[in-house]
Amino acid sequence: MADLVGFYPGSFDPVTNGHLDVIERACKLVDTLVVAVGINPGKKTPLFAHADRLAILEQVLAPVGKRTDTEFRVVDFSGLMVNAARENGAKLIIRGLRDTTDYNYEMQMVGMNAQMAPDLQTVFLPSSPPVRHISATLVRQIAEMGGDISAFVPQIVLKALKNK
Repeated sequence: MADLVGFYPGSFDPVTNGHLDVIERACKLVDTLVVAVGINPGKKTPLFAHADRLAILEQVLAPVGKRTDTEFRVVDFSGLMVNAARENGAKLIIRGLRDTTDYNYEMQMVGMNAQMAPDLQTVFLPSSPPVRHISATLVRQIAEMGGDISAFVPQIVLKALKNK
């Protein structure tokens, strides 16, 4: 039987403890998890350059892969997420949910994606209570204003931020 491949897309700017919570639990569902960093030229200037986000994810995911016996592939994509998921051999799209705002948005996306790619299934993983409040947008804002983000991101992100 072929390995089950999941696809977890996002901007990961920066990767947060909330993202890692979803990734850890996704590892229980799939053999291989493709963590896909979207390229969106329309978004405002990112905190980390695209190449830096890929490198940070590789570093953060290495110990998770060993601990969970999950293969990770960190890739980038532009265009439709469903096309990127298919190109990477995924059968499941993994999405994290923090609250009802996320749920409402994600349900619209599931409907659109199901119309375009009925062969792909979306799995929602609710964030664990200790990280439910963390969003990359808020972390980015706190960091840009000089605040302490150490409770919200892995140490590798803090180190990368200090080296900027």
